[in-house]
Amino acid sequence: MPVAFDEMSGVDGQIRPAYQQLSAWLSEVRPDVLDYRRREAELLFRRIGITFAVYGEADAQERLIPFDVIPRILSGPEWRTLQRGLEQRVKAINAYIKDIYGKRECMRAGVVPEDLVFQNPAFRPEMNGQKVPHDIYVHIAGIDVVRVDADTFYVLEDNARTPSGVSYMLENREIMLRLFPELFSRHRVAPVENYPDELLATLQSVAPNGAPTEPNAVLLTPGVFNSAYYEHSFLADKIGIELVEGRDLFVKGEMVYMRTTQGPKRVDVIYRRIDDDFLDPLAFRPDSALGVPGLMAAYQAGNVTLANAVGTGVADDKAVYSYMPDIVKFFLGEEPILKNVPTWRCREEEHLTYVLDNIEQLVVKEVHGSGGYGMLIGPTSDKATINVFRSKLKATPKNFIAQPTLALSTCPTYVDAGVAPRHVDLRPFVLTGRDKIRIVPGGLTRVAMKAGSLVVNSSQGGGTKDTWVLDG
Repeated sequence: MPVAFDEMSGVDGQIRPAYQQLSAWLSEVRPDVLDYRRREAELLFRRIGITFAVYGEADAQERLIPFDVIPRILSGPEWRTLQRGLEQRVKAINAYIKDIYGKRECMRAGVVPEDLVFQNPAFRPEMNGQKVPHDIYVHIAGIDVVRVDADTFYVLEDNARTPSGVSYMLENREIMLRLFPELFSRHRVAPVENYPDELLATLQSVAPNGAPTEPNAVLLTPGVFNSAYYEHSFLADKIGIELVEGRDLFVKGEMVYMRTTQGPKRVDVIYRRIDDDFLDPLAFRPDSALGVPGLMAAYQAGNVTLANAVGTGVADDKAVYSYMPDIVKFFLGEEPILKNVPTWRCREEEHLTYVLDNIEQLVVKEVHGSGGYGMLIGPTSDKATINVFRSKLKATPKNFIAQPTLALSTCPTYVDAGVAPRHVDLRPFVLTGRDKIRIVPGGLTRVAMKAGSLVVNSSQGGGTKDTWVLDG
């Protein structure tokens, strides 16, 4: 594997400008102080109640995501490049989804194969020809970005359904402000605290035509047993909107209403954290007790906005990801600002042959996988595991893609042995409203807490860091 780029030390061991103050501070602070503040942060997170459930585990309700007390830092120019690339990417994703449920010009032009769309489990025939308010499908996107050198950021994954993690971005900042005021005083850090205001402004801006001047938005959750329920309740509280379950809403005359002690109240925008399948038992799974009967009828009548729209999953599986550079060029007429990781599509015979011949050096991923599951990291896997994946590839090649094993950049991280480099990625959150695209500076940095590990997902033992974007 190639040597990873160290975001603090660079390739020559010289401290990079954005990290100079942090490096000086680390040389001054005693290890026992870092350890004490790490334990204090854990206590605060436990008191607040931030837990992450992993389905199928007995201790799921008690798990805390490890929090690293050393921030990741990006310079202003680095962030501005990222921001431009993220805006471009999300514009292209929205244009692509509108097209495949509409005129399908990209398929006629051969940009994306038809079978990749129509055989995609996330494709929703109910959305064919369906107009959505203001032609916006992905109102909240989480774009996973990795870095391999001083100048190059790659998009690793597009999350266009119900991306999670923003509560950790906000709580991480709050904890850091409380525990490390002296470190903040050495930097001009761009704020992220305005994210709830930006999200509310985005949601209200995409209300259907004819909605009140101040549209009523709600956050629809599957309920307390969902792994991300903490985030749902946290965001509803921060935004200042009602947190509702399916049973709190009903449809009458193709309008959605919320049950309140003062009587029914019309709902204009639903920030839904429920998957498509469970949204409406009359349209999708009839056994769903989580959704709202008749919701799709109200949606198709144009009387309510769903954020994100139904059917956005067609844009974020890993096979479609491999076509994103072409999608950007086709819809925007621009070269992609953010690169894709080179990707072999195992559905293509030539690609499959290459992957089978080089599987020990590659990362193999399930097209519809997530959370770090269903993935092979060739260089760190034993022969038995590799042979299992080899058999899977031969049996159902269309279910897999493969990529080179990237040396994800590293950041200084406080671990049991002291300060050491650990691999990181970044999930910025992109909000698309009627009037503009909003991105708070930074995002959720996820960190692989185990030495040498490239898997940053919280479900696989990864942790999180505060992400500082320097003003200027």
